[in-house]
Amino acid sequence: MAGVSFKDVAKRYGEVSVIEGLNLEIRDHEFMVLVGPSGCGKSTALRMIAGLEEISGGAVSIGERVVNDLPPKERDVAMVFQNYALYPHMSIRENLEFGLKIRKTPKPEMNRLVNDAAEILGISHLLERKPKQLSGGQRQRVALGRAIVRKPAVFLFDEPLSNLDAKLRVQMRSEIKKLQQRLGVTSVYVTHDQIEAMTMGHRIAVMKDGKLQQLGTPLEVYDRPANLFVAQFIGSPPMSFLTATLEADGESLSGDGFKLPVPRSLRPVTAGKGGLQLQVGLRPDHVLSPESPSRGETARIEVKVELVEPLGNEVIVHSRLGEHSLVYRLPPQHTPESGALMPVVVELDSLHLFDARTEQRLSA
Repeated sequence: MAGVSFKDVAKRYGEVSVIEGLNLEIRDHEFMVLVGPSGCGKSTALRMIAGLEEISGGAVSIGERVVNDLPPKERDVAMVFQNYALYPHMSIRENLEFGLKIRKTPKPEMNRLVNDAAEILGISHLLERKPKQLSGGQRQRVALGRAIVRKPAVFLFDEPLSNLDAKLRVQMRSEIKKLQQRLGVTSVYVTHDQIEAMTMGHRIAVMKDGKLQQLGTPLEVYDRPANLFVAQFIGSPPMSFLTATLEADGESLSGDGFKLPVPRSLRPVTAGKGGLQLQVGLRPDHVLSPESPSRGETARIEVKVELVEPLGNEVIVHSRLGEHSLVYRLPPQHTPESGALMPVVVELDSLHLFDARTEQRLSA
């Protein structure tokens, strides 16, 4: 097994810089998720680990070896792609054996590796079928099996679930996570789906425009987003933002249609910064109906309900506060009417304050 590290890594196509100055340590046995919008450089980073993209600057290491100039076959990695890349004319057994035959693996060992992988993935009964006879989820299992039989030092996953329907994606992401826990192989997983990132990774690396925005556990990134981009990207429904000005005393915030006290925990960082323009972030879980139990300091505001989305166990309420949109959750028994004026309670200790100019978090 082996960790993976990026040291000041850059990738450029002529004058176009796709990744610049990437520094990232992926620990041995860790499940690391690279997440971000399309074009942020996450797949390019993965392909540099695999040797499918040349490195323009810096160093990529697997274990103790710098692999910049090593061909893919010498890197001891196995990659699972977005499209299953199965050979349609071969049986499932032959697809699983293909890479082992190239390495001239003895037949008894090859049979053992294929049978072990098939049993782990629950596809033993499919080995004599052709790929066209399998469902999407079964094909993805075969693609995983082809990686497992190689017993690599590192697994690489490039958006492997994006071709599956929603229900199957939920099932497969739990299977991939259990598989990684069972095998203990260092894994790097690329996705644009923040729910996949939050549910699968030991740690997640949020990327934007080829730069690392934040690295941490899912809970760390969710609870303390480093900047406005991470706050907007992580969370479903996403965080709402209110444009506000810090009052001269540093103890209250005012904006169109609202005034809120600064929570006591953040007053040390707002002291002496009167007039500072802020973006105030509120997660849907921290806006409550007045009847609901709350945590810590609270403040009451009044919003206008615009849209209600019932989800069975809860409702998602889209409302208006002055010029701002505010989204929050309510239990179904408190479902409001569209167009109604409704008082809500804000949990002040859960406010996220960002400097409107730098977009960086204000932290105590």
